[in-house]
Amino acid sequence: MEKKAKTKIGTIVSDKMDKTVVVRVDRIKTNPIYKKKYTESKKFKAQDDANEFKTGDVVEISEIRPVSKDKCFKVVRKVK
Repeated sequence: MEKKAKTKIGTIVSDKMDKTVVVRVDRIKTNPIYKKKYTESKKFKAQDDANEFKTGDVVEISEIRPVSKDKCFKVVRKVK
C-alpha cells in the first residue's frame, strides 16, 4: 500500500537558486477565544528542474523523497 503524497498551494517568493524555488504557503487560523482570524505562513524549498517558474507564480507543490538537506518538495504545476 503506497501513501499518497501531500500537496500544498503557495506563491513563489524566490527563484534565485538553480533548480530550486522558495514557495510561501499561507494558512488562515482562528483564535479560539477571540474568534479573530489571522494568517500563518511557512516557506518550503521545492525542486524546479527546468527553471520555468518565476517569482509571483501560484503553484502546487508535492512531497517527494529528500533531494537535499532542506528540500523535499517538487513543483507539480502552475495554478495561476
